[in-house]
Amino acid sequence: MAGITTTAGGSVGRLRRILGVGFGLAVTIGGTIGIGILATPGAVAAQLHTATLIVVFWLLGGVYNLIGASCLTELGAMMPRAGGYYVYARRAFGDWVGFAVGWTDAITYCAVLGYVSIAIGDFLGRLVPSLAGHTRPVAIAVIVGLVALQWTGIRISSWFQEWATALKFLAFLALCVAAIALSGRSDAAAAAPAAPLSLSGVTGAVASIVIAYAGWQSALYFTEEDRDPARNLPRAMIGGVVAVIVIYLLVNIALLAILPMSELAASDLPAADAARRIAGARGEQIVTALALISLVPLVNAILMIGTRILFALGRDGLLWSRTASVNPRGTPGIATVITTIVAVGLIATGTFESLVGMVAFYLTFNYAICCLALVALRRREPDAPRPFRAWGYPWTAGIVVVGALAFLLSSLIGKTWHALAALGLLVPGLVVHAVLRRRR
Repeated sequence: MAGITTTAGGSVGRLRRILGVGFGLAVTIGGTIGIGILATPGAVAAQLHTATLIVVFWLLGGVYNLIGASCLTELGAMMPRAGGYYVYARRAFGDWVGFAVGWTDAITYCAVLGYVSIAIGDFLGRLVPSLAGHTRPVAIAVIVGLVALQWTGIRISSWFQEWATALKFLAFLALCVAAIALSGRSDAAAAAPAAPLSLSGVTGAVASIVIAYAGWQSALYFTEEDRDPARNLPRAMIGGVVAVIVIYLLVNIALLAILPMSELAASDLPAADAARRIAGARGEQIVTALALISLVPLVNAILMIGTRILFALGRDGLLWSRTASVNPRGTPGIATVITTIVAVGLIATGTFESLVGMVAFYLTFNYAICCLALVALRRREPDAPRPFRAWGYPWTAGIVVVGALAFLLSSLIGKTWHALAALGLLVPGLVVHAVLRRRR
């Protein structure tokens, strides 16, 4: 029976089916919008040089991810089980590929959890001088605090995700509208002559935009806890991506209205530069507060997703079965503890920094596998129930697959060392999987 968990000790737990479209939207938006959109526009502007191209590329990046959301929503509605990418890879290609995707997906979320928590510690230090220099302890405290919240159960942690994401969305929206209204410099981007485009520049801009949109797939990991995934998942995925596109376009329009192109292209954190132009010395504090508002629900979403991956692997016997235990309030307890220990260890030792370089490869690798899974399952199981079907299949699926494979190839060529290290980190996981298979 879906949702039932039997652990090695014989205890039984159940993921609680209480989530709705509100949580799906919250985890999609909250798992996507973060520090990236406050910083990435500068790198994109440095490659594209003109306001029109910048807005067009951000829009095209959003449309590509919207098509991807349509394709993966088909898989999520077809297989409403906790675990996300792992579930689809395993059904399409078997235990070995499924485990590889689940293992690397779990590593990805632990590394990102460490990275984002460190960012929170850094921003808190800027707002509260007494915390400056204590970034790692603050980051660990943030994770532990959110774990305590999640331990109270899925109902409370989902409410927190919904309200925190609503606050984030409204804060971004208000800041963008205020910036555009107060700028009075709609021709700022035209102040500098356009530089010639290059293939490497366009490729770099596309890669930056795609990474900034990463996280839109978050709702896929919670379909087993959704009251009506066939109805709610499409609304959450499609609606969430559309909301993110709107915010990202508004952020870029606001930056282009405030900053000259040369300044935007040279900035590592253009949102802070723009805020300083509008609000003076308080501008940086405004952006710092906005970053904190955006990062806390992001950490909460990442922590919840990581535990669902371990839960799914344990339930299917591909990992220690105790990771599939669920407490009476609907929280996968052992999986939460393991995810927390790994993330805290990465923060304390600083090893998350070496993993961050591998995250992009894992993200593109797993995304490519799941795009291929859609095609494979359409051919092998044409009559399987599909409450939602990808728009414009097979053409849209072709676009998504080609894009995913192109990103994967780009990662292999452009960051060969990180790609090889990422593949190397997969080896111990496969060894563990082989041992568990033999024991079974």
